[in-house]
Amino acid sequence: MFQITLKAARVNAGLTIKQAAAQLGISRKTLSNYESEKSFPDSQMISKIMGLYKVPYEHLLFCAH
Repeated sequence: MFQITLKAARVNAGLTIKQAAAQLGISRKTLSNYESEKSFPDSQMISKIMGLYKVPYEHLLFCAH
């Protein structure tokens, strides 16, 4: 259920998908694919996402139930 957590973290950070993608240096479509589990970010991108959204690794992976 990573996509729910990732999207929720983005929304909680007050960012649109377009804003977040721009700050992460990726396309809106790539971020959308992460949020919909069509693809999964690598470890470097996960680190960038954690920093941008200000959430710990465990929150991104384990809080969507």
